Amino acid sequence: QVQLVESGGGLVHPGGSLRLSCAASGSISRIYGMGWYRQAPGKQRELVAFFTSSTTTNYADSVKGRFTISRNYAKNTVYLQMNSLKPEDTAVYYCNADRLFELGSNPKWHYDLWGQGTQVTVSS
Repeated sequence: QVQLVESGGGLVHPGGSLRLSCAASGSISRIYGMGWYRQAPGKQRELVAFFTSSTTTNYADSVKGRFTISRNYAKNTVYLQMNSLKPEDTAVYYCNADRLFELGSNPKWHYDLWGQGTQVTVSS
């Protein structure tokens, strides 16, 4: 079964750093777009950083210069390095893959796949 599993969230002081990881498990041939969204209490889910292609990334204005997204294609993993964290970065962070192909006895495409989320809390 294909799924996205996030890790790396936690509690950090303002100005601190965290690194999130998201690994796609299962027999996967290829993942296209992949990245991170977040949702704070009472707010809509928003894009944080995303690979729209192998070389093109999008960042939310609020995280530019502080967050860096990276990807390991061999491991089907995407990372989010978060530096200079602020209290307003507090949210549940979700990994997303917009399209991936699953191998195996029943090959098929999966679209708009989400992880379970990992909590990031920035507080003194």
